[in-house]
Amino acid sequence: MAKTPVFRCDFCSCGGFHKAGCDADEPLRLWDKFLSADESMIGGLAGRYAVAMFELAQDLPADEQSRLADNMAALKTLIDGSDDLQKLLKSPVINAEEQGAALAAVLDKAGAHQLVKNFAALVVTKRRAFALGDMAVQYGTLIAGSRDEVIARVTSARDLSATQIDAVKAELEKAVGKNVVVENDTDAALLGGMVVKLGSRMIDGSLRTKLNSMKAALNQN
Repeated sequence: MAKTPVFRCDFCSCGGFHKAGCDADEPLRLWDKFLSADESMIGGLAGRYAVAMFELAQDLPADEQSRLADNMAALKTLIDGSDDLQKLLKSPVINAEEQGAALAAVLDKAGAHQLVKNFAALVVTKRRAFALGDMAVQYGTLIAGSRDEVIARVTSARDLSATQIDAVKAELEKAVGKNVVVENDTDAALLGGMVVKLGSRMIDGSLRTKLNSMKAALNQN
């Protein structure tokens, strides 16, 4: 059986759960297999870690893969929703031991999958904690690509209702011909309306017109 490289065996330093027989000196070569329509969004430091995590997850049963995907999405939500956690992960003066202990406590409380805990611990050990949120985002993009889905990140001045999210989802699906997963973030600085980012692609004029009409409706509410 051919060896499957796993990000230079970095995972060995965190519980020894690398793939059996992998070569510590063999470079990561997983890109073509997993990149989706959002391929330009997968890259750099965060992309390399996300792809390695995604490959490891393929050995898990389907229900655990689903749990892992949910956990990684929840991790991003935790980071986005906590100024204290963001400061902890991004501070250059907090050492890895302190970062790791604090993050482990957060993940334990959240009931995170062991692989997520190991992954986070590795990232902290490598002094890459500042990129953990981006790694979770790119992991989500890989999951979406494997399901033939596209992630749309919709930023609005306030939370969108379920009806508004469904309307945005429907218009985007017409445009791309795929199932669209809408992730809604808020930014009070927008003052009203919303900003839609669909992978790395520009939104065409006709779709933009429809979305602009939704923005106008949002501003009236």
